Amino acid sequence: MSGSRFTVLVVDDSVMFRQRVICLLNDRNLDPVLQACNYEEAVDLLLKTEVHLAMLDINMPGKNGIELLKLIRSRYPGTKVWMVSNHADEHYKQICLSTGADHFFDKSFDFEEIGNKTTMIINEIQNQN
Repeated sequence: MSGSRFTVLVVDDSVMFRQRVICLLNDRNLDPVLQACNYEEAVDLLLKTEVHLAMLDINMPGKNGIELLKLIRSRYPGTKVWMVSNHADEHYKQICLSTGADHFFDKSFDFEEIGNKTTMIINEIQNQN
């Protein structure tokens, strides 16, 4: 991005999933990609860094991704939030979208779509600047 950086925060208790997402986004020359394994780590990063896109897992130890989604919506309304979960049934999808998620991905089936959609978002933001 010209003049500014597009920062992504990936919050998931699975190290393997975080690493896969980071590799996917780095392949698209996206840097920095921050990572947190739980709600508390994510909040700490949000306090220190302007995050443009947060990718949140629903199930994590302690407070879950839906609680983090609520916090981001109330304190950082300009941050895009994508929920990424293995619990991709319609019930969870509707809860996340009605709570303010911008998109909902099924980890098992939509992984490549994460990278494609991220590229689209970056292009949209670049065109606004």
